[in-house]
Amino acid sequence: MTTHLIDRLHFALKVSQKAADLILTYYQGSQLGVESKSDESPVTVADRGAEALIRAELQSHFPDDGILGEEFPDVAGKNGFRWILDPIDGTKPFIHGVPLFGTLIGVELNGRMVIGVCRFPALNEVVYAAENEGTWWQIGERSPVRTFVTAESSLSRARLMFTEPTSWVSINRYDSMVNLIKNVRIARGWGDCYGHAMVATGRAEIAVDPQMSAWDIAALIPILREAGGVCVDWQGIETVYGGDGVSVNAALASEVVAFLKNAPRLPSAPKAS
Repeated sequence: MTTHLIDRLHFALKVSQKAADLILTYYQGSQLGVESKSDESPVTVADRGAEALIRAELQSHFPDDGILGEEFPDVAGKNGFRWILDPIDGTKPFIHGVPLFGTLIGVELNGRMVIGVCRFPALNEVVYAAENEGTWWQIGERSPVRTFVTAESSLSRARLMFTEPTSWVSINRYDSMVNLIKNVRIARGWGDCYGHAMVATGRAEIAVDPQMSAWDIAALIPILREAGGVCVDWQGIETVYGGDGVSVNAALASEVVAFLKNAPRLPSAPKAS
């Protein structure tokens, strides 16, 4: 791993912990300041505060890097590096005091995702990866361990994670999701980044989201790739702009994408920047 990636990975791990510490001061508290954004999704003072913290640290340490985040305007880069941030992926669980939310930090180099950090503040866990360095999982103060997707090759024995089925009908993807669910052994509603991290750490084979923004998927791409799996859109393309996403082990990737690729396309294309 080059010095450029080492420095950014170490920074991402440290700053995600700082963001987690801030987020936990609001977790299960009464001062969340919940508001609805233009798309009706919720946002809290913790979301905005955590992203502002990360951005301020980035401006100090890597001022020439670009930034794309969920809560604030884009920052243009000068050197091919871009940070893609989701301060709280799973704001709804966070609001309701459920610990399955995460802070996502991805680093892109010339259009390719090369670093991913997925930290779960309330669980005191982190899953992270860097190009050609593998995927690592750390719980509490234990030493990080390298982690991999499973080798399960039978869809009928697979475990599938999903997010918020109430949205499947509104985006005309109910049948596509249900058809896939009917063919697996276990389907559980452990969604957002937690479900995808379960695939990367060998606790599930598939995590599906019928609607994802760039900041939802960016950090997950290198984490799944380095764990031996894939994180792609429903067309099977590794991109942050597909508008949807699936994490799956390598043995089942082609079969799972075949279930999803003919689903109705989303009403509008995701905004590129």
